[in-house]
Amino acid sequence: MSKFTVIPVLDLKGGLAVHAVAGRRADYAPIMSPFGSADDPAAIARGLLDVTGSPALYVADLDAIEGVGNHFELLRGLSYSLPDITLWVDAGFSNVADCAFWLPLGATLVIGSESLEAVDDWREINAAFGDSVVLSLDRGPEGRRGPEPLFSDPELWPNRLVAIDLARVGTGDGPDLEQLGAILDMAGGRCAVFAGGGVRGASDLAAIKDLDASGALIATALHTGAVTQNEIAALG
Repeated sequence: MSKFTVIPVLDLKGGLAVHAVAGRRADYAPIMSPFGSADDPAAIARGLLDVTGSPALYVADLDAIEGVGNHFELLRGLSYSLPDITLWVDAGFSNVADCAFWLPLGATLVIGSESLEAVDDWREINAAFGDSVVLSLDRGPEGRRGPEPLFSDPELWPNRLVAIDLARVGTGDGPDLEQLGAILDMAGGRCAVFAGGGVRGASDLAAIKDLDASGALIATALHTGAVTQNEIAALG
């Protein structure tokens, strides 16, 4: 993904596509979307991909993240129906064994900092799977979530990094460009950085691109039509 890539996000909870808002997962409700009904995540996925033209779909398995089940079979069916799309899956991976369970899916595994108890857990995952995994630096209303060295030591970062502000997800508050800029400065071009949280429209995407980020994660603005197919295509 050398060009700026807008990656759509599908949040799954209890077999439904849900609307993620401010990281308050207990309150996530079934999504209202022009792409399909909440009980048809595959239709919604296809709609999101049609608008963005993305080669990847980011899927947050909220049940797995919360430790109350998972959507493995649903995602396996999705991967079969979308053979040309790479699934980026965040399923609350905390160790190598967690990752190994999902390997048959053939997806790119997103390791959320909030799911890691210690930086050594990340080191073990990275040593086992290398640059086939993506590290997500997660921030909530309270600040950084996860082992502090992951946020302060770019030597720990793989070739792809997600910087996500969960408190801004689905809120329309806009992305935290200052925080994103700081992470990009630390990365120094050594890894591709993707921003997540708060995108309101095409101007926010343009601002993220202007910081030299590699792409952005987006959901709500696609469902509301605040970002259109033509606007995404114009970003190049």
